[in-house]
Amino acid sequence: MKRIVVLFSGEGTNLSNLIHKIHRQHAIITCALTNNPNAGGIVKAQDADIPVEILSHTLFENRESYDAALVEIIGKYTPDLVVLCGFMRILTPVFTTQIRSINLHPSLLPAFKGAHAIKESFESDQNVCGVSVHWVSDELDGGKIILQKSFTKDSTDNLEGFSAKIRALEYEILPQSIINILKD
Repeated sequence: MKRIVVLFSGEGTNLSNLIHKIHRQHAIITCALTNNPNAGGIVKAQDADIPVEILSHTLFENRESYDAALVEIIGKYTPDLVVLCGFMRILTPVFTTQIRSINLHPSLLPAFKGAHAIKESFESDQNVCGVSVHWVSDELDGGKIILQKSFTKDSTDNLEGFSAKIRALEYEILPQSIINILKD
């Protein structure tokens, strides 16, 4: 069975979704790796008996040295694919040239790159919004698009309702993207 490593920084809601939809069915999540020692996703991975690695970026003097340590840890798990879902780090070529990875992003790229995509998308005058899964490259949220899914913004939505629509699409397209990539 194919092997994946999942990188996350926060509550791990997308990690939890992957545990339910992918783990032991389409691939084995061999490791859940976070840069945040207080990330809620740690418990979600441990509850599923998935090894957790915590590599705090605050212990490194620069992005390149952090990314080198990240690459070394990932290498121990020999993944077929690395999946970034809510991993809030800008990665350098030290990582991007060595690790085959995809990223989940909460906007229709190339619009609204970066960490505030949901809020920026919500506040924009664009009527069609959505989510993207893309290959990780040297350019922030700039890799080749793998899959996108959209919805029409509802003028009655508040940010919370809009975010819930984004999350629902994330839960759908990230597992589908992984399944499609691992089949090829």
